[in-house]
Amino acid sequence: MNLPNSLTIARIFFVPFLVAVLVQEGIFVDFHGFVIYNDTVALVIFWLAAATDLLDGYLARRWKQVTTIGTLLDPIADKLLVSAALIALVQMRIVPGWLVVLLVGREFAVSGLRAIAAAEGYTISASELGKTKTLSQVVAISLLVIGIRHPEFIKWANASLYLVVIFSLWSAIAYFGKFWRKVDVGIKQRRRAELLHAERLRRRALFAERRTAMLERRNARTAPGTSE
Repeated sequence: MNLPNSLTIARIFFVPFLVAVLVQEGIFVDFHGFVIYNDTVALVIFWLAAATDLLDGYLARRWKQVTTIGTLLDPIADKLLVSAALIALVQMRIVPGWLVVLLVGREFAVSGLRAIAAAEGYTISASELGKTKTLSQVVAISLLVIGIRHPEFIKWANASLYLVVIFSLWSAIAYFGKFWRKVDVGIKQRRRAELLHAERLRRRALFAERRTAMLERRNARTAPGTSE
């Protein structure tokens, strides 16, 4: 396993630590008069995990280590990280549940779309719009976590969160459009190939039938006792 894929898997392992630290409200560490709260630790974990997202893609392209498993696993790791953080924030009553259901549902829909495309032999890679959506999610979640201790950030966090909704729906529509075009073209090509193959088989069967009939007539003419 190469380093970019290892970073992607590491991002998945960050998820349970992020949730565990984030939901444990009221926990802090007093280090020589400097108080470190659980939400600060959670924010650092989230930023480290988000940094691996930037690093693994950069290294994969730079070292020419782009793999199919990496292309499929990277967006899954992103969705796990973002979905876990949002659900934890719902638990803390910071984010409305309906909005997180909408965002997480979108992530599941796109993941299912990728799985169907992969089964059909296609790989739908992340688009620039999808990357913008991921970046807006990182910014929104960061502001929401910061707003736990600093309420003045809440209005910016809410604004960025609704911006995430816009980018999420927009990118989902783009993914479905791309999927439909690829699968529709693929189905038409496969159907055309099946029809051509069926036509070739029909012609071979017809040719074999005619040849058999000609041989039977020839044998009938040359058989002993046949009068001309």
